[in-house]
Amino acid sequence: MTTLYRFLTEDDTSAFCHKVSAALAAGWVLHGPPTYAFDAKRGVMRCGQAVTKEISGDYTPDMKLGAQ
Repeated sequence: MTTLYRFLTEDDTSAFCHKVSAALAAGWVLHGPPTYAFDAKRGVMRCGQAVTKEISGDYTPDMKLGAQ
C-alpha cells in the first residue's frame, strides 16, 4: 500500500467545501485541521485542507492525484 498526499486550497467560498467533499467522496481522508489565511494581494481569505489516501501500487510523480 502507498499513501498519497494532497493539499487542497481555494478561496473561502462554498467551492472550497465542495472540493473537500468531492475528495472525501472519492475515498480521501482528512489529514490534520484546515488552515485559513488572508491573501493580501487579492484581498480574500483562503482555505486549505490536507487529505491522504491509501492505494495499492506505487507512487509515481506523473500520476494525477485527483484522479486516484
